[in-house]
Amino acid sequence: METLELQKEIQSLHEKLDFLTEQMKRQQQQQREFKELKDDMALIGKDMFNAAVTELQDVAPYFDTGDIIHLVKRLLRNVRNLNKMLEHMESAQDLFNDLQPLGKQIYIEIMETLNELDRKGYFEFFSEAAKIVDTVVTSFSVEDVRLLRENITTILLTVKSMTQPEMLSSVNNALSFFGKMDIDIDQDIRMMDLFRRMRDPEVKKGMAFMLEFVKSMAQNGHKVKQTSKQED
Repeated sequence: METLELQKEIQSLHEKLDFLTEQMKRQQQQQREFKELKDDMALIGKDMFNAAVTELQDVAPYFDTGDIIHLVKRLLRNVRNLNKMLEHMESAQDLFNDLQPLGKQIYIEIMETLNELDRKGYFEFFSEAAKIVDTVVTSFSVEDVRLLRENITTILLTVKSMTQPEMLSSVNNALSFFGKMDIDIDQDIRMMDLFRRMRDPEVKKGMAFMLEFVKSMAQNGHKVKQTSKQED
């Protein structure tokens, strides 16, 4: 009985020794792996340090340790401002995301409007209008444009007068008269016949109108000449 218990204790001791041995092996393995990692990190850190020293040689004359410390202090003092700036940036990003669908809708509406204008011929009309402007520019000199500028008031007043209802009515009557006029002049007409016709009230009115018209034209022409001389 005692021998059996002794064997069990010995067996238990062997198991414990095996467990401790396994744990020691694992610990040694971890130590070796940690040492290898430390060595690798040391090599990487050394390479990074050497690379940093090499790269910083170009900018070394422009800063020193004090500048870096001062920059770090400024960053620490402005952490709240940086946080607010980041919050504003996030808000702007959210606003952009909200407005993006609206921008797409506006773009679609603009394209539809442009297509409608093109369908109605607006672009072709403006293209031809630009050709008209080009023709005007190439057909008139700078002096012509200057004269137009100086006389634009007179031209507009003349156009305004011509567009009055009574003037339009008179022009329309004159055009109708000339369109219907079919006068056959007798080659053997005598002076007495002319004097006799001049006694007609309508003929007198016509002759008076022609005389006043010629007089008015002559007076206006004289005024234009005087104005031109004064300008010269």
